[in-house]
Amino acid sequence: MLTILFRHKYFMIAILALLSCSILCQLLIGVLYHKLIRETENMSSTKNKSLQKLKLKFTSCRQLHESIPNVSVFVDKYLHQIRIGRVSLSFLKHLSGQLTLLAVLVAGIGACLGIIHGESFLMIAPFYLISFFGLYLYFAVTSLLDIPGKISILRTNLVDYLENHLAGRLDQTQLDMRLVGMETTTKPGTDMATALKDNAEKESHTKNSLAFTPSEAEELELLLREFLV
Repeated sequence: MLTILFRHKYFMIAILALLSCSILCQLLIGVLYHKLIRETENMSSTKNKSLQKLKLKFTSCRQLHESIPNVSVFVDKYLHQIRIGRVSLSFLKHLSGQLTLLAVLVAGIGACLGIIHGESFLMIAPFYLISFFGLYLYFAVTSLLDIPGKISILRTNLVDYLENHLAGRLDQTQLDMRLVGMETTTKPGTDMATALKDNAEKESHTKNSLAFTPSEAEELELLLREFLV
């Protein structure tokens, strides 16, 4: 058996190297998702830079808009952008499958060359055995890692934190800031309802004061026409 393997050592080395790289890619993806899931269990104190960027981006979006209508899409976009260095996880996942198929292809080429050179079945049997063993090992590791399940858990944790924890905290912070601002500008003895009404009237007056009057709008339109012509 060792003589047979040594005779086709270059094919065997290539097949084993491809299978090893394929399984290594799956392990890297699984380990990374496992670490992210563990970090999302305590998002408020996470030190993961990727998750910190997600929190900062979500906070910025909430400050620019009153609310984010679809947090799940926001999280999905983040999941698609996760990388190891400069390599995305989706690329690693596809690369792992392609390396496994390439290993099977190399084994098939080796078996065909053996048949062409008139070798017996015993001489080419190692190519079939290593192919079957490699495929079994690849699918066994993929099943044990359960990467789709880890992605689902990570997605659920992130959506739950952003919608039920961070969003509520940001809303409360904005409300506290408004109340503090109203207290500093409200006259003593004024109740909260009156203060809220006065604040709404001030905001309405500010918006109206920024709008152009009809004559100013007409004058601006004429100036723009002269400039464009």
